[in-house]
Amino acid sequence: MRVVDPKGKHGIYDRDEALRMAREQDLDLVEIAPGATPPVCKIMDYGKFRYEQQKKEKEQRKKSHTVEMKEIRFGPHTDKHDFDFKTKHARTFLEQGHKVRAYVQFRGRNIIYKDHGMDILRRFIEELSDLAKIDQAPRMEGRRMTTILAPLKKKV
Repeated sequence: MRVVDPKGKHGIYDRDEALRMAREQDLDLVEIAPGATPPVCKIMDYGKFRYEQQKKEKEQRKKSHTVEMKEIRFGPHTDKHDFDFKTKHARTFLEQGHKVRAYVQFRGRNIIYKDHGMDILRRFIEELSDLAKIDQAPRMEGRRMTTILAPLKKKV
């Protein structure tokens, strides 16, 4: 196996010789690339190595941002004030980087007002066109007319 010591020197040794070298330095023999020919091992402090790895993973998780799906519900007869209020909420969700699912819920006989629902969703998309792009165009799903908006990528 190819053995790399802490100073960066490497050579090809058998397993027993590599283990003896690691014990002499009070370190561990860690297999780095088992698929290589010959397999590559490194003499290092495994506890310290795992600690550093976990630290890097934690830092990456901290920097990553999970995108949530936020929902905004309208009725086919939603008036202007309610529409503006809900659009303002959707605007804050998009600014935070979340996707927004807006839907018009039709209940009972309101299903005959599909054109009102389409008008509401079109107006909603138009109001937020500066912040969002359409991820899914308005469409009927059972008794709901749904659209999904995704935030635009910010230019840096």
